[in-house]
Amino acid sequence: MVANNTGPKIQQEKATVSAMIYLYCNQNHHTSRYQLCNECNDLLQYAMQRLTMCRFGEAKTTCERCPKHCYRKDYKQKIKQVMRYAGPRMIIYHPVMAFRHLYKNLLSK
Repeated sequence: MVANNTGPKIQQEKATVSAMIYLYCNQNHHTSRYQLCNECNDLLQYAMQRLTMCRFGEAKTTCERCPKHCYRKDYKQKIKQVMRYAGPRMIIYHPVMAFRHLYKNLLSK
């Protein structure tokens, strides 16, 4: 099965994950605002690929609520670390994205 998800919900998920990775990298790896270290850039590329290939497409829930975790074990640990750090800080740095994500998470219970 080959998916190529480019719809608005997937694009919003990509923007949210991207913002979280940038926030994490900038504050933990001391990169400039618009740059990522190699490790975080690799994680970002992997996350974008996984979202593009998501089997649920526009019906996708948040990753936290997803019935099928599609990340490899090593990337899964990295993205969890990023989300634990950046998640609470998103309300300060990206409040609209944070509230959209929280709302989507509540809807998918």
